[in-house]
Amino acid sequence: MGKQLAIPMTLPTGNMDAYISAAFQLPMLSAEEEHDLAVSLRDRNDLAAARALVMSHLRFVVKIARGYSGYGLPQSDLIQEGTLGLMKAVRRFDPDMGVRLVSFAVHWIKAEIHEYILRNWRIVKVATTKAQRKLFFNLRSAKKRLGWFS
Repeated sequence: MGKQLAIPMTLPTGNMDAYISAAFQLPMLSAEEEHDLAVSLRDRNDLAAARALVMSHLRFVVKIARGYSGYGLPQSDLIQEGTLGLMKAVRRFDPDMGVRLVSFAVHWIKAEIHEYILRNWRIVKVATTKAQRKLFFNLRSAKKRLGWFS
């Protein structure tokens, strides 16, 4: 790993389009660079190597998260959960397995996104405030009283 990788420390915040654009601007790692960084993370617990591995695979997280946009959940939340899955994959990745990180990480990224969707997506959104819950649960009796069912 003789050359220094030009991976920025952070990405833009606030604007999702700027974040996605910046994620796709990040350089992809070659197989050798990826292996060297993973070995450095495993052997020396090198956090800079972990950061480089995560940052270089953010475009893959964005691509996977876009596939789950039909659930009505914010794209930014899906990307954030996918990034958590990528971080878990980087931590558990064994560079001597003979596979690339992206192949290993797809399971972890999708698992985190699926878990987020199951926690936050409902067919019927139940009201969240006390007044909204009262209205929701009394709706049927109010409709009956007003003659909406006849």
